[in-house]
Amino acid sequence: MFTGIIEQVGVVVSVIRSSQTAKIAVSAPKIFDDVKAGDSIAVNGVCLTATNVRRNLAEFFLSAETIHKSTLGDIRISDKVNLEKALPISGRLGGHLVTGHIDGVGEVKNKVSKGEGFDLYLSVPSIILQYLVPQGSITIDGVSLTVADFLDGLLKVSVIPFTADSTTISKLSVGDKVNIEVDLISKYIEKHLKGEPKGISEEMMMKVGILPMGWTDN
Repeated sequence: MFTGIIEQVGVVVSVIRSSQTAKIAVSAPKIFDDVKAGDSIAVNGVCLTATNVRRNLAEFFLSAETIHKSTLGDIRISDKVNLEKALPISGRLGGHLVTGHIDGVGEVKNKVSKGEGFDLYLSVPSIILQYLVPQGSITIDGVSLTVADFLDGLLKVSVIPFTADSTTISKLSVGDKVNIEVDLISKYIEKHLKGEPKGISEEMMMKVGILPMGWTDN
C-alpha cells in the first residue's frame, strides 16, 4: 500500500525488452538505501517488486500485464519516474490509500498556468469517471492529487508548486500518457452497492479446472 506522496524522482538507466515482458533499472540516491530485493516500490504509480538492489540502483521486472495496462511499456532510458516506498504500518497517510494497481491510462489534453502552479486537463477512460467526485482523490503517475472537476471524459486537477517541483508532473506536455488509479474506497463502495458476487466466478473456475464447492465431474 502507498500514499501517493512521492519520495524521490529517479532516472531509468536500463531497459531490456523481450517479446512480452521487460526489465528496467532505475537510479536514485537515498531512496534505495534501505530497500532490499523483494520490496515493493511504486514506479510512476505502478507497484513493482525490486528484483535486485545495489547502491543507488534498483532493478524491476515488468510483466506482460503491467506493460499492457500502464505506460511502463513505453518507458525509455533517461526517462524520469516518480518513486515511493510501501507505506509502513507506523507511517503517516499523507495522501490517500493507493494500491499501485493501475485502473487506466489517461492523456494530457491541456496544461494551463495558474499563478505558480497549473491546472492539468486529461482525457480518461469512461470507466474511471464513475469513481470520481469533486474534491476527491486520484493518483496520476503515482502522485496523489485532488479532483478539481470532470465532465464528458475530461478530468481537471490542480497542481501546486511543491508537487510540481517534487515530481515529474511538471514535465508533462500535451499528448503525454499517464497512469491513473482511482480511489480504492470508492471501488469497494460500488462493489457492495451493486451486490456483486464475491471471489472467483464459476465460469472462471471451470476455465482453470477448479470445480465449485459441492460440484462433481460426474
